[in-house]
Amino acid sequence: MRLVTFEFQGRTRLGAEQEGHVVDLNRGYALLLATRGVADFQAQADRELPADMRGFLDLWDQSLPRAKEALALARGLPGTGGPLAQAVLHPLQAVRVRAPILNPRKIICLGLNYRDHAQETNAAIPSDPILFSKYPTAIIGPEEPILLPGVSKEVDYEAELTFLIARRGRHIPKAQALDYVAGYTIMHDVSARDYQMRKPGGQWMSGKTFDTFAPLGPALVTKEDIPDPHVLDITCTVSGERLQSSNTKHLIFPIPDIVVYCSHIFTLEPGDVIATGTPGGVGFARKPPRFLKDGDVVVIEIQGIGALRNPVRNDAR
Repeated sequence: MRLVTFEFQGRTRLGAEQEGHVVDLNRGYALLLATRGVADFQAQADRELPADMRGFLDLWDQSLPRAKEALALARGLPGTGGPLAQAVLHPLQAVRVRAPILNPRKIICLGLNYRDHAQETNAAIPSDPILFSKYPTAIIGPEEPILLPGVSKEVDYEAELTFLIARRGRHIPKAQALDYVAGYTIMHDVSARDYQMRKPGGQWMSGKTFDTFAPLGPALVTKEDIPDPHVLDITCTVSGERLQSSNTKHLIFPIPDIVVYCSHIFTLEPGDVIATGTPGGVGFARKPPRFLKDGDVVVIEIQGIGALRNPVRNDAR
């Protein structure tokens, strides 16, 4: 299932892509309840299948099968052409796709998690995952502009496979780690290298969490549709030039190890976003360096997930 957060007629909703349309899952489930004779069908749908991603993940074990029921119902709607179909089904081109989740509880990122990236930066291969955070205010969706802050002259690109947490957990055993994963998406870990590397003490977080520095999307592809996240091609193209090209099989710490490590430090919660690190080819390690500039367009593609495209603009403020 390809879950998307979308905007239609000024309202932000949770949907799933299906045959060139977006199915409004909450309204589809409400319609299903109505066909079963439930009197307060919309109120019950709001409780049982929330219309936002974080609410959906909070009820993951119940909301996922209900979403599948709503999708099955929606398959029979396009031919009717009536108001019910129009409330539930929207052509993809008629909606604005936003970041899959707009309000995660945490954004957790890994540094130096590809061997070639560690080598190109002259860093030692880490013995434990290197963690840092971004704030939700950094999140933008597909086609939204990455804003280059006036205080930084070294803004870099980083393509990253990212996953979302579906269940609350602490001290999670490795054998159960993937049970806590809802699915996979793409994050662009935009990085102001001058802040990250040359501010006193090495300011990783401040260099990586400027507003707009966490493009996310285009969809959350549920785990059942990506049975092995460690065999996916990953690329980053900047203004038509491919600058990163790798495969997730080169991750130093695979996803189960990341879940285990994080959960032994802090409680993982539904809706937490975890970015797994970037492969080699980043801008500051090139000779000469290649930093993002006004007018660039960045496209990150990951096999089975899709493409995340964002233009780059100077921040006028």
